[in-house]
Amino acid sequence: MNSHLFPHIGKVIASTGSRHFPRMLHDLILTQLAVDATHITQMPVSPREYSPRKAGNARGLGISPVYTDPELELDEAQAAAQLHLTRRKDDVSYVLSVYRSNPCESFSQQERIILQDFSSLLLPMVEKHISALQPCAPDSDMPQQQGIDTLRLRFEERLASSGLALSSRELEVCVGLLAGRTAPELAEQLALKVNTIESYLKRAAIKMGISGRHSLMRWMYSTQESAVQ
Repeated sequence: MNSHLFPHIGKVIASTGSRHFPRMLHDLILTQLAVDATHITQMPVSPREYSPRKAGNARGLGISPVYTDPELELDEAQAAAQLHLTRRKDDVSYVLSVYRSNPCESFSQQERIILQDFSSLLLPMVEKHISALQPCAPDSDMPQQQGIDTLRLRFEERLASSGLALSSRELEVCVGLLAGRTAPELAEQLALKVNTIESYLKRAAIKMGISGRHSLMRWMYSTQESAVQ
């Protein structure tokens, strides 16, 4: 997994269940291939076979649109090219669709392979996001906090498996950086100076045997490479 993906992955995970998730997911997809729109869909599995290409009849098929970015909204009937990834779990299917509007820019076979390889990372994110939305009110801040909490839990598990322990401040700074926040943003959030944030990061880096923020990203996700390649 290329190191330039780590900041994008952290932002997507941290935004799970929030209104920012679809944009973060779209930006992550853009690191691999150009698309004009990204749609997330959920549907109950029924005896009838579902064809993503018939998603225009969403209501008839019982599909629940979870997100359509207003700035990228694209009439599926007018889309010149589209690709669909599907993940089934229990009695629910999660569908991630990407579209292009230019008739001259259909997806190549190589791009199809790239997206398919990327699906093992993208689809579990989509599932977790949709699951996080189910019990929450639309205007609640809880889903975004759940995304941060999930990231913190994974980081703590990664530390424990490595036999490491950080102070509460060191942990908070590392989780914030993994979530895509900058040092100035963390300083404002935690009411600290930027130099203090950087000091906590350096202390954590020494304990973890890494060199800085980008090394933190590689360290965090190194154990997941085999699952997303």
